[in-house]
Amino acid sequence: MTPLAAMNAESPTAEKPVDRAVATRATSNGNLPGLFLMIDSLQTGGSERQFVTLSRALNLAGHRVHLGCIQNTGPLLDSVGTEIQHFPLGGSMYGLQSWKTRLDLVRYLRRNQTAIAHAFDFYTNLTLIPPARLAGIPVVIGSHRQIGDLLTPMQFRAQLMVFHQCDAVVCNSSAAAERLIDGGLNENKITIIWNGLAPEFFAEEAPALPTPPGWKRVGMIARMNGKVKNHSLFLRVAARVKTIHPKVEFVLIGDGPLRQELEREAASLGLGDNVRFLGDRQDIPAVLASLDLSVLPSNSESLSNSVIESMAAGVPVIATEVGSNPELLAEDRGALIPVGDEKALAAALVGLLQDDNLRLRMAQSCRSFAISNFTIDQMRSRYEALYTQLLSRKDVTHSA
Repeated sequence: MTPLAAMNAESPTAEKPVDRAVATRATSNGNLPGLFLMIDSLQTGGSERQFVTLSRALNLAGHRVHLGCIQNTGPLLDSVGTEIQHFPLGGSMYGLQSWKTRLDLVRYLRRNQTAIAHAFDFYTNLTLIPPARLAGIPVVIGSHRQIGDLLTPMQFRAQLMVFHQCDAVVCNSSAAAERLIDGGLNENKITIIWNGLAPEFFAEEAPALPTPPGWKRVGMIARMNGKVKNHSLFLRVAARVKTIHPKVEFVLIGDGPLRQELEREAASLGLGDNVRFLGDRQDIPAVLASLDLSVLPSNSESLSNSVIESMAAGVPVIATEVGSNPELLAEDRGALIPVGDEKALAAALVGLLQDDNLRLRMAQSCRSFAISNFTIDQMRSRYEALYTQLLSRKDVTHSA
């Protein structure tokens, strides 16, 4: 069972138990047959990083994995480690090019003797699932890696329609699963599998940023491509905290179209040398080793990679009370604040910056929880068990 199911066995969204005997027998007799994973793009978002992490872990375990994307763009393209097929939609989900692409997908899946087709995000749910059913693929899986409130009502209904065609839908949090159940999806289709982190996130790293004596550092890791992450609130709170603790540096890790606007806002708030914009970084574990606290003030989250990466590095987190954050940060592993509450965030920051012992206890609790629940091997084994159980239902055997 997933960590969530183990902690909350009575929850209607708890992962349905997989047949471990079947999983063990199948994986010992051979590798998974024809597995195709597909994602929209290889940008630096949480879903994209999980796609790369899972595909690499499955490849290293000896499984035959094929990858596809809608947009062959993004800095993570070089991290995939294998060839990825491009299935462009031509700028529209329902234009002529999109229908041609769906037919190309049908032919590709059949030609590669695909046994499992797994869509990894919203756009690939709509693009891959119907062609996979048309191609007669035995096992078809969708993914719901957000709460759903960032989709329009029409988008949510369209995704729900294709989910009804799936053998299973993977959610990465109970909050995401509950939203689908509320929308009318049969809970028996839903499996909750928490994200997994590569080994480097648990390793002892040298800090990427030297800390001057007497200073502390607070970070926010999030792409700057939407207001939902609340970067502006982070900056306004930084200006408040600066008046109480002038020796605190606030760093923003991530990039996107909002960056220039946020840099201007930081200047207008008089943050000066107390703020630094680091842009996209490929050395997140080393950046986390430079932080005393991590903050995620977003309006919406399912399972935040920023939160679990911070926990793995032993960095306490202050986050909004949304999505799975209450599950992650319970039991003295961090602090929760109401969405949009500047005063509460400022008070939490000041309190933790002043209490070194509390931060240390939180850091130890965070790291222990992350090691117990978010390793890449744990995530890979849960996906293997899900794939194997679904294959066994369809009487599809593993290759020798």
